[in-house]
Amino acid sequence: MAGNSFGEVFKLMTFGESHGESLGGIIDGCPAGVVLNMEAIQRELDRRKPGQSAIVTQRKELDRAEFFSGIFEGKTTGTPIGFLVRNANQKSKDYSHIKDSYRPSHADFTYDKKYGFRDYRGGGRSSARETVCRVVAGAIARQMIPEMQFNAYVSQVGSLTLEKPYQELDFSLTESNPVRCPDPELAAAMEQQIREVRKAGDTIGGVITCVIQNIPAGLGEPVFDKLHARLGQAMLSVNAVKGFEYGSGFDGVALRGSQHNDAFAPDGSTLTNHSGGIQGGISNGMDIYFRVAFKPVATLLQEYQTIDKEGNPVNLQGKGRHDPCVVPRAVPIVEAMAALVMADFYLLGRLSKI
Repeated sequence: MAGNSFGEVFKLMTFGESHGESLGGIIDGCPAGVVLNMEAIQRELDRRKPGQSAIVTQRKELDRAEFFSGIFEGKTTGTPIGFLVRNANQKSKDYSHIKDSYRPSHADFTYDKKYGFRDYRGGGRSSARETVCRVVAGAIARQMIPEMQFNAYVSQVGSLTLEKPYQELDFSLTESNPVRCPDPELAAAMEQQIREVRKAGDTIGGVITCVIQNIPAGLGEPVFDKLHARLGQAMLSVNAVKGFEYGSGFDGVALRGSQHNDAFAPDGSTLTNHSGGIQGGISNGMDIYFRVAFKPVATLLQEYQTIDKEGNPVNLQGKGRHDPCVVPRAVPIVEAMAALVMADFYLLGRLSKI
């Protein structure tokens, strides 16, 4: 299987399955001497882990990262960092009913067609549980570039949308509710909607907005490795993501160029930021902001019709523990992937000046 690694200089390769003994990764390219706050890494894992509230999957996992290399006396050594996150609460029997059938809009059918074999327990390698590795690596990346600030939050659940621009939000409120929306009143409505959807055995999608601040100008490449292209790749590699837009995004098409251009101030900043902090594929020093759309989870806890391996129609009903809406737990994943991209380009920028 190809495609298990991400990054050019700051690289992450992950391994493991949802119902295997553990998941883990190897981080290569992290410079020596980065002082690591292990509690900060665990805080990010706690934000992603299952069972943290009544509106997410009730699978119980401690999600403790165990490090085996690349760290000595609390600092990175410059050698590959190896880590594991053990699985402790798998219930593989919950998936025995789909052993020979395909869940609609899931990876079951495509895996069988590509590999001729699949681990049906929780989706195996295609499970969103793989993202636990990304959160570990992203937490380390953030500590390598502490001047950059990453703030993601839920800005939409179903049709409930946070209309305020990010400049008017208090990011400290994001963690004040289980939805991770920095508007407490809207968060309560979102939470109620997720509860209702869950009670019906259904699922619902949403949007996460991410803001990256204190970015130096000059990160990114002008052709294939544009900064926004790599951010898009990072976000679209996350399970259930269906869309990515940065800056003015699709709304920008309604403007004329005279309205959309970001005029310069004498200090090199721009008076507006329709560009989303990136021009010509390179950061311009302004805030980078983007939106990531997540589909409704494919696994339903209600009866549905599908087919088996032979193409015969069958009726199934989902079992086990699943998120009715993924966006609350995906907030730290979006931040982690953004940090991996920015750390990688930060190191690429240093190499280009040698």
